[in-house]
Amino acid sequence: MREEKWALVSGASGAIGSAIAQSLALAGYNLLLHYHLASEAASHLADRLEKDCQIRVDVVQADLSQPQEVERLLAELSEKRYEIELLVNNAGISEWGLFTDISAERYREVMEVNFSAAARLCQYVLPGMVQRKQGNIINIASIWGLRGASCETVYAASKAALVSLTKSLAKEYGPSGIRVNSVAPGVIQSEMMAGFSKEELAVLEDETPLGRLGRPEEVAAAVAFLASDAASFISGICLLVDGGFIA
Repeated sequence: MREEKWALVSGASGAIGSAIAQSLALAGYNLLLHYHLASEAASHLADRLEKDCQIRVDVVQADLSQPQEVERLLAELSEKRYEIELLVNNAGISEWGLFTDISAERYREVMEVNFSAAARLCQYVLPGMVQRKQGNIINIASIWGLRGASCETVYAASKAALVSLTKSLAKEYGPSGIRVNSVAPGVIQSEMMAGFSKEELAVLEDETPLGRLGRPEEVAAAVAFLASDAASFISGICLLVDGGFIA
């Protein structure tokens, strides 16, 4: 068990985030679990992982759409002096509708959560990683960030920015022994699919070559692989977990 090394997972209370936390706990990481509103879910997850996996878990809260909240979170992490070995930028929100109908405030919120907060967290953890000459960052992107998405334009753009950030940081910090990768889920059974009808989900299943929706655990398995020594020579990639959707 890692006594002093920690993994920070943003958006850890959701389906994909909790699956990622589970996979990293099984790999022996101590965990910092970030949440926004789901305090009960985050606390239950922390208690369960501490008990089942014999690791240390702390829970931190922040609204990542608000820059001042992000700075408060970073101050809290700095005060507690966590040595973060792995950062998983998983928190994300979406918005459906015509691009011209999206309000300036909603545009800002989506970009803040999906890209700006993730970039700020990278800025926070990188100096310590550089000092230790090792570290790992995994950004949860989306297939829509690679191919674009009608009526989900801002979400797609934010994820495309995250993929570009990943590649750039991998080049910039590779000489310091730091690996930076992204994972691009396809259509996954999660909170983001709650607004879809059965008919719409059936269409998405038909459009997926494997003929089904993905599971959060399958995204988590990709993250666990990229976090492991088995991926020690992999950096700067975007790993698709999409059942062949954009093959």
